[in-house]
Amino acid sequence: MVQKVIRDRLDAILHWNISLVGGFLGAYAILLHAGNFGSAQTGNLMEMGAELVSMEWFNVLLRLAALVLFAVWPGAKREDLRAPFYGRNYAHRGYFGKDQRPPENSLPAFAAAARHGYGIELDVQFTSDHKLVVFHDDTLDRMTPGKGFVHDAAWAEFSAMPLAGSDDHPPLFADMLRTVAEANPATPLIVEIKSRHEYTKPYLEDLCRATLAALKAYPGPYCIESFDPRVVGIIRHQAPGVLRGQLSDSYRSYRHDGTHPVPAYVLSHCFGNFLGRPDFIAWCPDKRNWAVRLADALGAMPVMWTALPEHNTKQLEAENDAVIFQWYEPVEKYK
Repeated sequence: MVQKVIRDRLDAILHWNISLVGGFLGAYAILLHAGNFGSAQTGNLMEMGAELVSMEWFNVLLRLAALVLFAVWPGAKREDLRAPFYGRNYAHRGYFGKDQRPPENSLPAFAAAARHGYGIELDVQFTSDHKLVVFHDDTLDRMTPGKGFVHDAAWAEFSAMPLAGSDDHPPLFADMLRTVAEANPATPLIVEIKSRHEYTKPYLEDLCRATLAALKAYPGPYCIESFDPRVVGIIRHQAPGVLRGQLSDSYRSYRHDGTHPVPAYVLSHCFGNFLGRPDFIAWCPDKRNWAVRLADALGAMPVMWTALPEHNTKQLEAENDAVIFQWYEPVEKYK
């Protein structure tokens, strides 16, 4: 028992130090990758590091804690923008079953969700010829007969592929919006902009710009989210009046997917919030870590993805202001 207490204490101390150092290095890494850091800023950062080394430990911890707060702090509460999304259940990739009939991210799945009165969460990305399509996976393999990345497939080829062996095909984002508007024009949408680490800032800016342009024709409420804090930051600048959210997953999940420990810790602890100052944090089924709880306490709207039948869905609704669900039939609005 004593050994377990000591081990837990050492683990807590280790995580605290990783958090402080990770916040410092993670903020630098994100800024550098986003193209917002030059040689002068790097020099200033090195000078700051040198000053920290010469300080007393209390001052070091105080400054690093302030840096972590700066990294994690969400955007200011904007109740008027949150209101249309508050207390609702959102059909993940449309309303579909485990049998993929209708298939996820298909027009029939979106129409079904809208007719049931649910909000909808969906994913958008570019094909090789910059057609904005609704498709979740980075690759074609799981949902179509094709192979390779979606961003390497031309629209003519991609649109001809059946989804999960059905008669349905991947839709354009514009067609999805039109379908939902015809079924229920008041349907709130959570639009995830897909990203990959190798995407450049100009590419992401074009992707965000195309998404926002398409949404201008939609009559209902919509918001934007992404796992990539660079995308949330771009939306912050391109459309400051649009509700935006930071998607995040657990450290364990990032590591399971092969992410290096440092970016896995940075991303799972929302250290990129300073780029986009998100209105909400969309978190996975795992227990919230200290940084996500801190962001919630500082005013971020808590959102959950993805609730499944085996979860305690009533508890998830009690703990979150919006729930993204899959494979069951909840109430449309619970708050």
